[in-house]
Amino acid sequence: MKKNYMKSLALTGLAILAMGALAGCGSKTTETTASDSTTAASSESGTTAGEATTAAAADLKGSISMVGSTSMEKFATALSEVFMEANPGVTVQAEFVGSGAGIEAVGSGSADIGNSSRNLKDEEKAKGIAENIVAIDGIAVVTDPANTVGDLTKDQLINIYNGTTTSWKDLGGADQPIVVIGREAGSGTRSAFEELLELEDACKYSNELDSTGAVMAKVASTPGSIGYVSLDVLDDTVKTISLEGTEPTPENIKAGSYFLSRPFVMATKGEVSEQSDLVKALFDYIYSDEGKELVKSVGLIPAN
Repeated sequence: MKKNYMKSLALTGLAILAMGALAGCGSKTTETTASDSTTAASSESGTTAGEATTAAAADLKGSISMVGSTSMEKFATALSEVFMEANPGVTVQAEFVGSGAGIEAVGSGSADIGNSSRNLKDEEKAKGIAENIVAIDGIAVVTDPANTVGDLTKDQLINIYNGTTTSWKDLGGADQPIVVIGREAGSGTRSAFEELLELEDACKYSNELDSTGAVMAKVASTPGSIGYVSLDVLDDTVKTISLEGTEPTPENIKAGSYFLSRPFVMATKGEVSEQSDLVKALFDYIYSDEGKELVKSVGLIPAN
C-alpha cells in the first residue's frame, strides 16, 4: 500500500471518523448528523470546519487491539495505518495468529476485536460475541506455475483434497503426484474452504502451514502442488486455477458465480454500539465511503 494513497484516504475520511466517534454510534446516519452538527456549531463559533475536525481528532486517544486471522493481515494493516494517521493520539495494535485464536481473545476480553476469516459458529455467538462482517473475500485455488491444468470442477477439487485423485494425469495434466497443501487447524481460511466443499475433517494434506504467506511460498516452490489462499494475496509466483470455468475475481464473487468465497469478520464482545468510542469510530470508518474504497484497494469486496 502506498503511503501517499493511505494518507489521502485518511484525510478524506477524517471528519467522518472523528465526529462519528464523539457521537458514540456506529451508523452512517449518525455520522451524517454529527457532521452537519459540527458544521453548524463551527459557523456559530466562528471556527472553520477544518479547525473543528482537527480538534475533534485530537480528542481521540488510546489504543485498539485486534487479534486473529492471518488472511486479514493486508486489510487490517492498511486499516490500522489509515486510522492512526487520521487520529495521531490513537494506536492500533494488530496480531495475526488465526481466526480461532482471535475469537477466543475477544471472548475473553484480552482483545477489543477478533478478526475472523469465517462466519462465527453458533456456540461463539451464544457467548455474546457479535459477528460484524466488514468485507467479502474469495478463496483462490493455486498451483505451482508450471502446472498445465487451468480449470477444475467442484467435484474434481473435492476429490483432490479428500485423497481420491492423486495424480494430475487424471485431470488432464502431467503424470505427476498431487501435493496437497493446506492451512493449520484453527485457520479461518481452512474452516471456510472445508465447509464450502463439505470436507470438514476429511482432507488429506501433505503439508499444513500456519499462514497464507507460507502456503503461497510452498506452492510456488513445490512441483505438483495445490493450495488455497485469500484472493488479495495473489501474485505471479503461483498459477491461479479457475473453478467451474470461473476466475476468482471480485466481480465474479459479488455476482455469486465463483463458489469459494467467505466473509471477513471483525468480531466484538457485544454489539458495536456497546464498544468504546475508539472502536465505534473505527467501525464508522470501515462502513463509510472512504472505508469501502480501502476495502476495494486491497482486493476485497465491501460488505455493504
